[in-house]
Amino acid sequence: MRLASARGLTAVIGAVLGAGALLTAFPFLWMVSGSVKPRSESVAHPPLPLPQEPTFESFARLFGELDFGRYLVNTIAVVLTSMAGVPLMAMAGYGFAKFRFRGRGVLFFLVLATMMVPVQVTMIPTYLILNGMRLTDTLIGIALPGLVSGFGVFLFRQFMSTVPTEMIEAARIDGAGEARIFWRIVLPLSRPIMAVQIILTFIGAWNSLLWPLLIAGDERLYTLSVGLALLNRQIATNPSLQMAGSTLMVVPVLIVFIICQRHIVRGFTLSGLK
Repeated sequence: MRLASARGLTAVIGAVLGAGALLTAFPFLWMVSGSVKPRSESVAHPPLPLPQEPTFESFARLFGELDFGRYLVNTIAVVLTSMAGVPLMAMAGYGFAKFRFRGRGVLFFLVLATMMVPVQVTMIPTYLILNGMRLTDTLIGIALPGLVSGFGVFLFRQFMSTVPTEMIEAARIDGAGEARIFWRIVLPLSRPIMAVQIILTFIGAWNSLLWPLLIAGDERLYTLSVGLALLNRQIATNPSLQMAGSTLMVVPVLIVFIICQRHIVRGFTLSGLK
């Protein structure tokens, strides 16, 4: 009797969770469905849940007429450049976690203090610095401010504090240098938090809108987020085209998250963050 009631309760919980998941995923499914609808179906009333005559005409128009191919290449270049900051943040986190030096607490406090300053406050000073370095209107100038973040250093520091110090001391006794210890021992053990930081860096660079719009005066340097914002302003009567652009923005982020989700959950668990 108890077993039957437990199974019934499990079935009810599963049904509720499934309904909640479907409700949460509905906007995403509607977006993907709308991206392959002809314009006539996208403006039909009442709206059709599924396309009757699926077509990739909207995607072809994005890449053929609206230069979204260039925007995609620019966005990928910015993302890859931003990824170069992940090992830099790992080095900083390792230093704060495993080295004892004068002023360590003050320096780490300054790193945490940068998390309290809104990005919008630092945009103008950052722009002036990059303009002085002649990096405005360049993809490097777009990616450079997001190369290192205080939150990333904090994540690595929290995780690397859990790496056994005895293991590092044993490697030093065996004659391993600090660089070899970091690259061959500490970094492989930090794969979960690396996955977390990689996806956070990817999302930040992929979805960045205000900074590329500010620093890139040349339309050829626009990223996907800027192109999508301009698309919504210029073409407000073609929902299929807007849905196609939104799908192009959202699906890669979802794919990266699905690939890294196991490491992400493990990384947050081991680092003590919720």
